[in-house]
Amino acid sequence: MAWFDVTRPLSPDTTVFPGDPHIHFRQIPADDFLVTEVLFGTHSGTHIDAPRHVLKKGQSIDAVPLENLIGECRVLDCAGHTGPIESESLAQGFPGPSRVLLKTRCESGLQSPEAAYLGQSSAYFLADHRVRCVGIDVPSIEDPTGTGEIHRILLQAGIPIIELLDLSGVAPGDYWMAALPLRLEGLDGSPARVVLSDTFPED
Repeated sequence: MAWFDVTRPLSPDTTVFPGDPHIHFRQIPADDFLVTEVLFGTHSGTHIDAPRHVLKKGQSIDAVPLENLIGECRVLDCAGHTGPIESESLAQGFPGPSRVLLKTRCESGLQSPEAAYLGQSSAYFLADHRVRCVGIDVPSIEDPTGTGEIHRILLQAGIPIIELLDLSGVAPGDYWMAALPLRLEGLDGSPARVVLSDTFPED
């Protein structure tokens, strides 16, 4: 069995989406123990968007079903894309596992002007196929200059979104995934630890 940690490290040096809170660590003096105060936004580092991110009455991150975030997933090769990834590029991976991770050529974690992102036809395609979740290795699953439409299509369909994965060390294919957010009551998202395994549990 091999495990792949596809979570990007979270530190004060982590780049955050423009307008989001910056990450701060502050060690609190103590005689015998080390305690650190941590300040970060709910969409810092590798994180999961819950429906409440765009829907005022949407499901919060602590209410997202764990079965959406744990189970078989497929890493799709989207490294040849710049700009929108449209539905014809996703069709190659279907039918398949109901959790989908999109591997672009983003290794730095920065969303350059040439970075790939999910197009509208792909968002509807994933909603129509009722996937349990979708992830990508860039800071935002949609064009950073977009209107939030891609988020709304997916989150209205109850599909949580994992953003800013590190898929650079993972080959396209099928894996067992566990993507666990912090249980932040009532909130819109959370940083998460996301791991993949090349071995599948027995039923």
